[in-house]
Amino acid sequence: MSTYDLAIMGGIVVDGSGLARRRGDIGVKDGRVARIGFVDPADAEQVIDADGLHVAPGIVDAHTHYDPQLTFEPHATSSCYHGVTTVLAGNCGFSVAPNTPDQRDYLARMFAKVEGMSPVALSAVQWDFESFPEFLSARAGRLGVNMACYVGHSALRRTVMGDDGSEREATAGEVEAMRRLVGEAMDAGAAGFSSSHGPTQLDGEDRPVPSRFASLEELEELCAEAGRHRGGSISYLHRSAIGGLDEEDKDLLVRLGRRSRLPIILQGLGGRSKVDVPGAGWDDVAAWIEDAGRQGVGIYSLLRNHPFDRDFRVDTGTNLYEGVPAWHRVLGPGGSVEEKVALLSDPAARHEMRHAVQHPNRDPAKGSTLPPPRFGVVEVDEVTKPEHEKLLHRTIAEIAEESGKEPADVMLDLALDEGLRTVFRYVNKSRSWEEAVAAGQRHPAMIIGVSDGGAHLDRDDGSDWSTAFLAFWVRDRKLWSLEEGIRQMTQVPAALLGFEDRGMLLPGYWADAFVFDPDTVELSSKKQVRDFPGGEARYSARPKGIYWTIVNGVPIVRDGEVLKDRLPGQVVKPGLP
Repeated sequence: MSTYDLAIMGGIVVDGSGLARRRGDIGVKDGRVARIGFVDPADAEQVIDADGLHVAPGIVDAHTHYDPQLTFEPHATSSCYHGVTTVLAGNCGFSVAPNTPDQRDYLARMFAKVEGMSPVALSAVQWDFESFPEFLSARAGRLGVNMACYVGHSALRRTVMGDDGSEREATAGEVEAMRRLVGEAMDAGAAGFSSSHGPTQLDGEDRPVPSRFASLEELEELCAEAGRHRGGSISYLHRSAIGGLDEEDKDLLVRLGRRSRLPIILQGLGGRSKVDVPGAGWDDVAAWIEDAGRQGVGIYSLLRNHPFDRDFRVDTGTNLYEGVPAWHRVLGPGGSVEEKVALLSDPAARHEMRHAVQHPNRDPAKGSTLPPPRFGVVEVDEVTKPEHEKLLHRTIAEIAEESGKEPADVMLDLALDEGLRTVFRYVNKSRSWEEAVAAGQRHPAMIIGVSDGGAHLDRDDGSDWSTAFLAFWVRDRKLWSLEEGIRQMTQVPAALLGFEDRGMLLPGYWADAFVFDPDTVELSSKKQVRDFPGGEARYSARPKGIYWTIVNGVPIVRDGEVLKDRLPGQVVKPGLP
């Protein structure tokens, strides 16, 4: 019998502790790191030659929506291509469990609407579970990556209350029933509890998602129940995620932390809106976080470290303008080209659209409040007519200023002239964006990386965030040393989420790792592929410079290709190895 199941030979080890890198062979036995130093390759069943490359712990992605996808595609593509070995699903209050058979169609339509998933692809979800413990048990032996999962508030409400979960507050008896289900999920190994009062989130019938109907008392009781068990965290999208954190939410978040005694993980702290980076109001928010810490409450925020990069066309539609009703009526998914052309050619409709982007909906009672892309960050990416090539890679705002026309007319007239087939690209990178993200990510309350992996099949799901971080912030901007940059993506989230024996490459730890070249790592391609059930399209992001992804000592990605027959992933539970 071989001493090791796997030997990774000759690499430079960045172990995730933040300490200086060093050359060392890694011997793996029974899924765990057995030795770092000199390893005889003859003593191993399988050998990876990492000479000239670096070896780091597998990346922990704290915000994904992979729980539906992992029932039919176990490797969490595209994340696994980018060195991610553990994904935390069930965020924003949306989980596939618990469920009842009569509510599964609702849950699928909710995922399709609010997280941009394909209804056809979701029809492939294997509903071989109802309770949360059954869901976790059903994943055993069927995962390529490690998966942790929150129990979601919206799923709880529909399971306990049925259709009423999307219409009213819960009774005391219904809250008690949900509390028992939270306890059951936590005992089975749920990563924690997730919920949302975010005003942008609407279900498949364009109503607020179920968790938005919950009273704050209900929310507090369920968070408190999650904290009574083995640990984990609370993931919550607060009401004032759009527009900046307000005093009412500050008080609520401190109460949630006190009652649960768990880390409270948010999105968009300090930003002007959910899609802004920490900037406006950040100093005040940082002071509040410090004050909460003195009270024993840990407040954290996920930080998207790379800009939005999303292409769209008018004919095929996009949800990016969901918060601007006049635009969403035309640019939203659905509707024929003829109908869209007629609306864009109608003077009354055009008048309504002309200044609507500058004045989006801010009232949750009237629908989504999703901030739209501004004209200064929307570029012309592809054109169909040669005379329009001079507009390529210029922003709509620049073209409008040069032509003396309103930006909305510039964009919509161009689309009309090309049969609605012009490709526009939303890229929110700017000097102010870079300055704000650079400042925000150095704060200890900021958790780097927001992927939304498994969601938003119609656009960029952010699953390439780790590659972008290594290339831009670590190598190019040198904001972090390589050692500390790796620690921010591995040991820090593993510690925050309570995942023991993960996040570092040390003897006795689980052998989650990726092998890469820090000098060449970068995004290689991001394009639509039709590899989902029913031939449904989604975006696939591939890196350069990442060669192996290894889960529990078993390679699952080699040179950019998934080894589909290998399913070494485990259900990761807080407080348990």
